[in-house]
Amino acid sequence: MKNFLKNFVRDESGASAAEYALILAIVGVGIAGAAVYLRNTIVTAIEGAGDAVKASPTAPPSKV
Repeated sequence: MKNFLKNFVRDESGASAAEYALILAIVGVGIAGAAVYLRNTIVTAIEGAGDAVKASPTAPPSKV
């Protein structure tokens, strides 16, 4: 296992740690941006549903 880790660290044929860190940072920013956008959308939808419940009549619907 120790040799595997040494070879993995020394291997320059693939992406370097800096490239992986850059990809991770970009993905993290995308996830954070989506979370902020979705938070506002969900809050708006829940508030709208709450307003609709408050505005509904209190009497049960009549059977026709």
